[in-house]
This record gives sequence, structure tokens and C-alpha cells, in this order.
Amino acid sequence: MAAHDQVAETAGRFNRRAVLKTAAAAGVVAAVGPGLASTARAQDPIKLAFSVPGLNFPFFVHMMNLAHQHADAIGGIEFRELDGQEAGQPSSTKQSNDIDAIIADGFNALVISPNDVQALAPAIQAAIDAGLVVVTVDRNVTDVATLAHVGADNVIGGEAQGTYLLEILPDGGTVFELEGQPGATPAIDRKKGLHNIIDAQEAVQIVFEQTANFGRSEGLTITETALQSNDAPAAIVCANDDMAFGAIEALSAAGLTVPVIGFDALPEALQAIQAGTMSATVEQFPGQQATTAIDIALAKLKDGTDPAQHDTYLTPIILSAENLGQAERAEEAGITPTGSPVASPEASPTA
Repeated sequence: MAAHDQVAETAGRFNRRAVLKTAAAAGVVAAVGPGLASTARAQDPIKLAFSVPGLNFPFFVHMMNLAHQHADAIGGIEFRELDGQEAGQPSSTKQSNDIDAIIADGFNALVISPNDVQALAPAIQAAIDAGLVVVTVDRNVTDVATLAHVGADNVIGGEAQGTYLLEILPDGGTVFELEGQPGATPAIDRKKGLHNIIDAQEAVQIVFEQTANFGRSEGLTITETALQSNDAPAAIVCANDDMAFGAIEALSAAGLTVPVIGFDALPEALQAIQAGTMSATVEQFPGQQATTAIDIALAKLKDGTDPAQHDTYLTPIILSAENLGQAERAEEAGITPTGSPVASPEASPTA
């Protein structure tokens, strides 16, 4: 039996037992099909947990908010937010402990963006073994047989940053690169995409590369360090918007005006682009990621439906002053929406 079939069979057994127990208690005789398809299900809401590395990151706050709103709109869902941060920092141990708790509480499904894919793999496997339907979002755990993964193709996002750099630096120039959290697949893939473009030419050169761990304060201090040991760059490219904000602060303190490119399309980034203090960011549709992942999990629980493919990747786009209205969070930023394009899904990420 294939790994995904085993997961499906386990999830089906788990949920059928729950429905039969509820039906018996109510004196109801119902035909129970795959997952939770029965009249008893209406009396016993689906218990779905949504876990992110840390709600201290605006990106994950938005993802969680959209996930919660989507679950509320669907109805019949007991939704639990799981914040993976501890002492102000993302914690794989905290996320693992949260998973243990929802297993003990009899949850049916888990949608998770793991802080560290390798560190979270054992806990995610434990959830699957306990009968939970598990879908990863944003960060894929390839060593565990989850039902599905939904994310943005971060390689394409990094390539979009690189292409934009070449456009705004037609005569070439030096670039600082602020990298994301080591071990996080978005950080790895964004860097790969950027270098797919930059390494193929000679005019634009990255002269400083260092992680700022997706953090604003580290983005500030790392940029200050880079400016002390290098001439002012022609541009700075960052693996997320928070680091970009730190870089902008460091540049401002040094009296420098340098194009800064971020990633995540946070409302603050959209406003900064509109004001001219930031050059561009990458939209990766976190709301669509979250809602798609929940829909996949619910389809499995309710109807026993498997996704067409394990991996669904949405294609990021670059946002600059010319197309800010296409941002998923344009209205939140006070920008008139022009219609966020439906992110096109791919069967697999860019090689």
C-alpha cells in the first residue's frame, strides 16, 4: 500500500470511529462513508488546528487571520490557533509540543507551516500516526507522508527579485543580500532563485551575503555592519519584508538612498513602495495558501477526496509602484485594489 493510501485509510478509520460514537450516543442510525460524511457530523464539529512558526511575524499573522476567517465562513469547524514562538522567537520545540497537545485532544486535522522542516518531521509523523489529516503550508516536509503541501514557488519568487534587480540596474552595480532563517525552505529557495538570475551575468554582483533570520532588528544591524566594511551598494535585496525594513532604517541613518527589494508584500511594504522608500516586494499569496490548504484537508475529512497532486505551488509576482493594487493586502494598506490575480497553481516547484 502506498504511503498516501495508508494515511487516507488511517484518517478514515479515525474519523469513522468518532462519527459512530456520536451517532450511537444520539440514538441515530446513519450510513457512515469516508471521513466525516454523516448526519452526526453536524453535531460534532471538525477539529482543525493551524500552526505557524511565530505570530511575531506579520506574514504569519496574516496567514493565520485568513485561515481563521475561512474556517469560520465554512462553519462546523473548531479552529485552534497554534503560535510556535517561545520567548519571542520561533521554537521547533514549542511547535512539537503543540502537536502533541492536539493529538491528545482528539483533533482531526493539522495545517502547519513548520519552523524547521527536519526538527518538526517526528512530531508531524506522530500526528499522521494518530490519524490526523496533515497538510503543510509555505514550508514542505518532504521526509513525511503528509496528505498535501501548499506553498508559493519561492524559487520563482527569488528569480523575480533577480530579474527586477537587473531591470533597475541596467549599468550593473554591487548588491547586499540579506538571507532568511538558515534551514527554512523559503529562505533556501528564495536564495536559489535569486542566484539563478544573478550568477548568470557579471554586471550586477552580490558583494555581501549574510543571514538576518527574517528579523527587522537583525536586518538593521546586519546592514549597518555591511555598510561599515563596504561602499554603499547599488541595491539591497532581502528574503523578506521585515529584514528590508531594517535595511531601510540603516540606510536612512547613514544618509543613503538605495533601492531595497523585499519579499512577502506586507501592508507596510506596500505603503513604503507607494511612499518611495522601498523599491519592490514579492507577493506570494499567503491567504490563498492558507485557504487552499484548509480546503484540501476538509475535502479529505468530509468526502475522502485526495488532492490531484501532493504539491500545489502558487506563482509569486513582483510588486512595484506600477502594480501595487494587485497585492492581496492592498486594501489593508490603504491602496485601491485593482484585482489580485488568482495565483496559478503548479504541480511541482521549479527545479
